[in-house]
Amino acid sequence: MQASRIASRALAAAGVAGTAVLALSVPAFAHVSVQPEGAAAKGGYAVVDFKVPNERDNASTTRIEVSFPADHPLASVMPEPVAGWNVQVTKSKLDKPLTMHGEKIDEAVTKVTWTAADGKGIQPGYFQKFPLSLGALPENTDHLAFKAIQTYSNKEVVRWIEVPQAGQDEPENPAPVLELSAATDDHHGTASAAGASDRTANAAAATDSHDTDTTARVLAVVGIVVGVAGVAYGVLAGRRRTA
Repeated sequence: MQASRIASRALAAAGVAGTAVLALSVPAFAHVSVQPEGAAAKGGYAVVDFKVPNERDNASTTRIEVSFPADHPLASVMPEPVAGWNVQVTKSKLDKPLTMHGEKIDEAVTKVTWTAADGKGIQPGYFQKFPLSLGALPENTDHLAFKAIQTYSNKEVVRWIEVPQAGQDEPENPAPVLELSAATDDHHGTASAAGASDRTANAAAATDSHDTDTTARVLAVVGIVVGVAGVAYGVLAGRRRTA
């Protein structure tokens, strides 16, 4: 009886250990994501990075295609050069033109595609960032979803196109989502603030320079007066000694 109990406990322990091994052996898969460099404020401009990891051990990522949301079109999209990659920006006509800085825009970027120029791409165990400058960001939404398609050197294609929904578990192949922060008074954000700061600093420097020049002039005049007085005193003292 006791031997039976010992055997049962041993089997149970083995089962727990096996479960632990299986849990540890399941890889924590990453996915294509997008993050701003700083803030992505509504109505403003931002630089964002699309982060693409390689999830395969026997193939490299040679192509990444990012589609832009049609319900919130972006008129200005500029890629930053990435060494070893070619980039193509695709634009399409808009059903409803946008108004930016008082001008009507009748087309917007619908897709950006990066292709490995040398065929190497993103090797197993590595990731690559693809920066874009975006604007003007919409003011009537809290986030933007970008559907991405990742192609490997072995022709495998992974579609990161499932838009996460609030209150639900993350889908198996989630689309990259850019969270937008509250709009600022100055839609150009940090750049304008920095410019204002520089202008204030320059004004302060000009004031200090003016004050310094005035002080120097006063001291120079005082020096001249003192010098003249010294010469006069010396001449008078000489005349007295001669007398």
